[in-house]
Amino acid sequence: MAVTVHLDEVLKARNMTARELCTLVDITEANLSILRSGKARGVRFGTLNKICGHLQCEVGDILKFDGELEDEKD
Repeated sequence: MAVTVHLDEVLKARNMTARELCTLVDITEANLSILRSGKARGVRFGTLNKICGHLQCEVGDILKFDGELEDEKD
């Protein structure tokens, strides 16, 4: 995928578990797991705002563009 998710690295750097983040952001563990695995097809700006606010990071710390364009048919 063209956009990769680095949420696990940010969580580890902040010494926070995914479960703790779920509670703070008010997101289900299943939905956060989908995001963490890179299988999410989208994420709401409001959710990103809460995640970045609680992790004290930038969106670019979590989401990175790998330089490859994704085939739109996938």
